[in-house]
Amino acid sequence: MTPRPATERVTMASDLHERICDVVARIPAGRVATYGQVAQLAGLGGQARLVGYALYASDRPLPWHRVINARGEISPRGDSYSEMIQYQLLANEGVEFDKWGRISLKRFRWNGEMPPPASPSPPS
Repeated sequence: MTPRPATERVTMASDLHERICDVVARIPAGRVATYGQVAQLAGLGGQARLVGYALYASDRPLPWHRVINARGEISPRGDSYSEMIQYQLLANEGVEFDKWGRISLKRFRWNGEMPPPASPSPPS
């Protein structure tokens, strides 16, 4: 098998990252999605790790804080500051943590659907 040219590999990675970012952008406030769930919704089942890479590389304003691990926890990072920010952002949206720092996926997991669009304001 002949390796693909570097430019083609970069384009493919960029396309995959965009698919992931498009899913994350749809997660509503007060809900969370797991890395694996985001990958699945982006058509990349089994690629949960790629979700983390895409979020780290993205320069889009995304609700990255709404993506958590499959145990309902904030994933550890190299610095605890990011974890504290994620915790606070989720708490500000009404997401609750138990005494072990876990989020109830049964209660707060996003179902993958978009909320209905807001009704247009009547003409004044």
